[in-house]
Amino acid sequence: MVLNFAHRGSLTEAPENTLPAFQKAIDHGAKAIELDVQLSKDNRLVVSHDHKFTRFNKDVTGLIKDYTLAEIKQIDVGSTFGEAYSGTSLPALEEVLTICPKNIRLNIEIKNIPVIYEGIEQILLDTLTAYNRTQNVIISSFDHVALQTVQTINPSVDLGMLFYYRMLYPWDYAATSGLNIRSLHPNQVYVDQTFVQECKRRGFEIYPFTVNHFERYKELVSFGVDGVFSNEPRVFGSSS
Repeated sequence: MVLNFAHRGSLTEAPENTLPAFQKAIDHGAKAIELDVQLSKDNRLVVSHDHKFTRFNKDVTGLIKDYTLAEIKQIDVGSTFGEAYSGTSLPALEEVLTICPKNIRLNIEIKNIPVIYEGIEQILLDTLTAYNRTQNVIISSFDHVALQTVQTINPSVDLGMLFYYRMLYPWDYAATSGLNIRSLHPNQVYVDQTFVQECKRRGFEIYPFTVNHFERYKELVSFGVDGVFSNEPRVFGSSS
């Protein structure tokens, strides 16, 4: 089965990492959704890729971590996308878990670089446990120490190891890391047939990011990837 993730929801149709974007992805029939989490000033899980607000609201200075969740809920991140989304705010993870059916696989990325959020792993796992969502979920990060912390707290949760730059033998690195990695998530630009074969030889699933062109998607599927992360509904809606 090829399982494609809606990257930050359907971000071409609604502001990324917001409830409308996730609802759009669900409406498209996405079988999997990717989102990012950070911590607010009061240690609540906020769904956001960027550490700053300026890409969505240039009038708001500072970082996610400088604001409480209540303050973040008052910040408009939707108007720059379109008037229809005026007043849309970043959601707490709990809000996403509430609207997302449990049969949709979630990839939750811990955004621990460049800001290191002490304790985010425990807070995330506690939240998933409270919502009975420790199954059918992947916790991923470019911060592999964060993955180690997740594994120490709950060894049964699936881990996804993210790679942005090319590196020598990432499949060997993952296999000898001491982590129970289920899947590798490389930048799609350097993924070829050999890369996929080596990952498979080591027993890893592979989900490249971010694959928005359908021809490239079909090529990667022909290489044997298990799925991709994509902004394109034609791709993430075609999970089978």
